[in-house]
Amino acid sequence: MNSSAIRTTLASFAVAAVAASGAAMAQQYTKNQGYLVDQNYNVVMAIGAGVCIRTSDWTPALAARAEACKQCTPDLCPKPPAPKPAAKPEAKPEAKPKPAKPEIMNVEQKIELQGIEFDKVPLTAQNKKDLDDWMANDLKGVKLGAMVVTGHTDALGSLKYNQRLSEDRAKYAKDYLVSKGVDQKLIFWEGKAFKQPVPVTKFCDPKKMSRKQLIECYAPNRRVTVEAVGTKEKPAPKPKPEAKPEAKK
Repeated sequence: MNSSAIRTTLASFAVAAVAASGAAMAQQYTKNQGYLVDQNYNVVMAIGAGVCIRTSDWTPALAARAEACKQCTPDLCPKPPAPKPAAKPEAKPEAKPKPAKPEIMNVEQKIELQGIEFDKVPLTAQNKKDLDDWMANDLKGVKLGAMVVTGHTDALGSLKYNQRLSEDRAKYAKDYLVSKGVDQKLIFWEGKAFKQPVPVTKFCDPKKMSRKQLIECYAPNRRVTVEAVGTKEKPAPKPKPEAKPEAKK
């Protein structure tokens, strides 16, 4: 399933919108830019987690002016003017406290699985080990809402060929996650070809390097990125240690 198919599937659950002019559609697109949206440009929420799914162009500035700012990133939203202080109500008898419910916090985790063999699709043995450790540690206790798997390539070869290769790498990683027990309904995947290179590879110079050296230099770009969002119980604060009594002189 590619990015277009993902959006089409999610959009089937939304109410059909009235057709608008080209200018109005552009305005609708920007209202929630930086997030995965349905055909009405409303933000798509991670299943069961209540977390907005971000795209690769998400920035705090985009989040602050998004229509769904209060829903997705309330801490980044412009602050409303402070309300006038209201009159203090009369004191009421204190109610008996109810048992506290466990606090739930949002979780966002990401891993980059680099160094896939040149012109190959499968994850390396080290990639798989790193992914297993990431799920066992960083996602321990997390109620998963969604996973976004993105395949990448180096810059050798045509865009068309590398687009297909990046999609195949993403699908391979998706199938591996499913084999480890992740619900495939929660996994979205896409390929980016060589459009999002790792910054360090900007020093790889095709004019000064042999093809073999260039393949080795580009290795970090041959990768799969896995992003996960979900929720988990917030750990209880640790009790403060009791002060030790002063020693008698």
